Amino acid sequence: MRFNVSSVLTYEVSTPCAFIFNIHVAKTASQYIVEEFVQTNPNLYFEVFTLDNSGTRFIRMAINEPMTFTLSYNAVVDVFLKIVDERQLSKPMSVMQLDYSIIPFLFPSRHCQSDKMTKLALREFKNAGNTYAQVHAINEWIFQHIEYLGGSTNSGTSAYDTLTQREGVCKDFAHLGIALCRALDIPARYFTGYAFDLNPPDFHACFEAYIGGEWIFFDPTKLVPVNGLVKIANGKDAAEVAVANYFGNAFCTYMNIQCFPSEPNFVPYSSPGYVEGISYT
Repeated sequence: MRFNVSSVLTYEVSTPCAFIFNIHVAKTASQYIVEEFVQTNPNLYFEVFTLDNSGTRFIRMAINEPMTFTLSYNAVVDVFLKIVDERQLSKPMSVMQLDYSIIPFLFPSRHCQSDKMTKLALREFKNAGNTYAQVHAINEWIFQHIEYLGGSTNSGTSAYDTLTQREGVCKDFAHLGIALCRALDIPARYFTGYAFDLNPPDFHACFEAYIGGEWIFFDPTKLVPVNGLVKIANGKDAAEVAVANYFGNAFCTYMNIQCFPSEPNFVPYSSPGYVEGISYT
């Protein structure tokens, strides 16, 4: 499936400010970047870097005087989803079987306090079946018990806050899913990306659980077709892969995020966790 994605971000800067953006499409085995282009208006210097042990690309730039600027990113991306029959995911994996790179996704993190959710996770999901069935049950529970309410949370909201308040946006749904998985000793990580047919258009957050040797995708919001996403990054939670971080006085005045398939015969299908597992890795 080929997608055209774009993001346009405008910031008003009042003092010298450093920015780190995370808007590039991820380079993975499942995503081939046909072309991409980054520009600023006015023309400003920026650098693109990749962290060690991570495929995530960041943009770093400095604004040294008060001004308004726009950062634009456009890409054409081929996405090759791997569909995994849930029967292939039934074999459990112990912590001792995990690759070293997976282990960090077992631990509590800033926004995903899994250590505070063990009692709930064991009571609600431990007896749901195999690992895949447990994560599916978590996905469904969040969809049924947490209200999606724009503007109800902020950058400091944690999974525990979301569980208490019973409302949130996509990043909060993802954080809660991650925390509940980790409370059951299931590795889970944050997924951020471009999403087709999201209303209003925006970046979208979901989560992935490590099941049977595969990173399997879940979206407890069920707001977008599961085959309508283009991955930007993974992380322990949103703090690691925020779309924008800035150090100084700045304010985002405009944002336009787009993702649409190039093929006219594109057929969207529903959220995962029903018949098969989906891997974006």
